[in-house]
Amino acid sequence: IFSDQQRWDTVSCYGEPLGKHFQLTPHLDQLAAEGTRFENAMTCQPVCGPARACIQTGKYPTSIGCEVNDRMLPLDEKGIASWFHEYGYETAYVGKWHLASHRSFRPGPDSVDHKITAIPEPYRGGYRDFWIASDVLEYTSHGYGGYLYDGDNKKREFTGYRADAVTDFALEYLRKPKDKPFFLFLSYIEPHHQNDRNCFEGPEGSKERFRDFPVPGDLEGTQGDWREQLPDYLGCCKSLDDNVGRLMEELKRQGIYEDTIIFYTSDHGSHFCTRNSEYKRSCHDDSIHVPFLARGGIFNGGRVITELTSLIDIAPTLLYAAGIPKPEEMRGVPMQRLIEHPGEPIHPEVFIQISESCIGRALRTPEWTYCVEAPISSREETCLPNAPVYVEKYLYHLPSDPYQRHNLCGDPAYREVCDSLRETLLSYIAKEEGLHPEIRES
Repeated sequence: IFSDQQRWDTVSCYGEPLGKHFQLTPHLDQLAAEGTRFENAMTCQPVCGPARACIQTGKYPTSIGCEVNDRMLPLDEKGIASWFHEYGYETAYVGKWHLASHRSFRPGPDSVDHKITAIPEPYRGGYRDFWIASDVLEYTSHGYGGYLYDGDNKKREFTGYRADAVTDFALEYLRKPKDKPFFLFLSYIEPHHQNDRNCFEGPEGSKERFRDFPVPGDLEGTQGDWREQLPDYLGCCKSLDDNVGRLMEELKRQGIYEDTIIFYTSDHGSHFCTRNSEYKRSCHDDSIHVPFLARGGIFNGGRVITELTSLIDIAPTLLYAAGIPKPEEMRGVPMQRLIEHPGEPIHPEVFIQISESCIGRALRTPEWTYCVEAPISSREETCLPNAPVYVEKYLYHLPSDPYQRHNLCGDPAYREVCDSLRETLLSYIAKEEGLHPEIRES
């Protein structure tokens, strides 16, 4: 179960004021209480399309040409759905896809545009048995009303609240007779903002229900649009939890709840235009820190895992849960290892690629956030996959500055820290991108 642009602190079992104040997510809290809560799950690319490409393939977006939005998943790329199919699973996809259009804003022979049209079967990432999706769901719907397309390319319209309708489509699949085990990927767009209206669209009544929200520490005293937008954003998050409850109820009704492994996470968070001019695409925790809950199988037991994890780990984790060996080309690590080998990190740090707002690279360690950006002169350059030169941009000491309000980059007292992190970051770039750029001091 995959949400879009959801801050980790909206899930109340994390104990943060934003979720805890309203007890916003009782069904997700139940999954966590029965299963495993990952405290420090990070995205490896804080923007929609690239994060999805990473999850579907287990590869960093730059390695498959999906480093920015509006990049099609390569047709010859073997993703998780194909692996599940090979091992005898039905595969189903419902919701937002965001991987079937390619440079559609730039007419030419390589332009592919399925933003508002049905997605042909070859562009569906290997999902074969059930499909109801829209490539860019915010283009074919609003908070209330819109449409998706099914596997026969027929329009499936809805009039009610979007998260409820997407859940209805998922329930349609769950209720179909099956003679195989199944893998369902359910991709909501909530709580992502509605692009054409430049606002978040929660269920009716959200503005009144959630108007008295506690201000998170990263937003307190800042500009941005969180003052007017957070009530609807929280309404979206509450709706997601309600619909998770509907899915849990159906699995229990069918008697397969205990035989089903459930994952819940998001592609990135939201900083409400406080770190840059929009909602994500930054190295800060309000952009990269995501919820991650797992319930079923080895994940049962009410555990809390504090070690770092990355979205790059999701593909091998899903396959491992089904007994499918990790393909050699996948870059992450099955998160089950954190349960099998308690206290042994799978990542000393998380490597992050940033695009569209800049060409950036970052490291998130338990103690530090370190980020570099390429010097650029035009908006077009931010769509390049990488750069030959980066400049140090951010350094935050998380134990003393958990909300990342005090940038230490350029402070001579932290030069040795930056030097050490720079060498580590360069080693990640060399390993994952095959490049050897220069990183200059700020």
